[in-house]
Amino acid sequence: MDIVWWSIIALGGIGAAFGFLLAIASKKFAVKKDEKVEAVRELLPGANCGGCGFPGCDGFAEALVRGDAKIANCAVLGVPAAGEIAEILGVSAGDIRPRAARIMCLGKEGCVNKFEYNGAKDCRAAMAVAGGFKNCRYACLGLGTCANACKFDAIRMDEQGIAEIDLTKCTGCGACVEACPQNTIAVLDLDIDYYTACRNPEKGKAVTSVCSVGCISCGLCAKKCPFGAITMVDNLPVIDYGKCRECGVCMEVCPRHTIVRTKPVKRAIIDDDTCTKCGVCKEICPFGAIDEVDGKYVVYDQCRGCGSCVDKCPSGAITLEKDK
Repeated sequence: MDIVWWSIIALGGIGAAFGFLLAIASKKFAVKKDEKVEAVRELLPGANCGGCGFPGCDGFAEALVRGDAKIANCAVLGVPAAGEIAEILGVSAGDIRPRAARIMCLGKEGCVNKFEYNGAKDCRAAMAVAGGFKNCRYACLGLGTCANACKFDAIRMDEQGIAEIDLTKCTGCGACVEACPQNTIAVLDLDIDYYTACRNPEKGKAVTSVCSVGCISCGLCAKKCPFGAITMVDNLPVIDYGKCRECGVCMEVCPRHTIVRTKPVKRAIIDDDTCTKCGVCKEICPFGAIDEVDGKYVVYDQCRGCGSCVDKCPSGAITLEKDK
């Protein structure tokens, strides 16, 4: 029994000695943490999505303090937190604009399969087999690689095999964009009203032979846009959101319905009590939707909510509201 007790005492003594030495070493060789980095890190969302281009939120916090990154690089960061970080760093928060991913493909039943694929449920694996099983080589394959890459549970695959994005959950981090081998996902500003949901740069018959809803590069949207907001780039319409007035003409003239709307239509409302009957709205309206009736200016159904009248009204009598 004495041997047992002496063994316990010896082991306990050795453990205590090592613990004491480790405590001293931890203090002596401790790496001092930058309080500013710690403060910034506390305000970051902790998603570690990598959308900022740095290894997680820790790496991004360190880069911000070093001055090697901009606050706006974090797509997940909210405006209040961005302001607090800017105050800590003594810099401007920059333009923090909410962004979200969009699926640039409307294939669904419009793009049929060229063969039956029974391989791994991964878009990258499917691409290794004859360049994918869709007739259109730019189509969403629908095997959920983007959904698996999303850390926010913002993507699901619908019944027809096309990815759907929940904009209430999407942070615009771009992880899905990196994961998609077909380049059918783009991160766009959340407040846009229209976008072109196609990435096929072919023309006419080359598109119609593989998809019934793909852009055929007819250019009608660019020709008919009353504000010159659309140009054709690589046979696809590109919308200049600085010029776009959200009138919806592009969507209506598109024979393939490839340009899609993301928000409800708006309509001009004139406050009779504030209106001075100057007639500027009638003159400025590009759609002839405003006229004077019995001494009052009336907005007709052809109003597209472009807001031209709102900008030019000298009395501020016109507002835009969602069309009922």
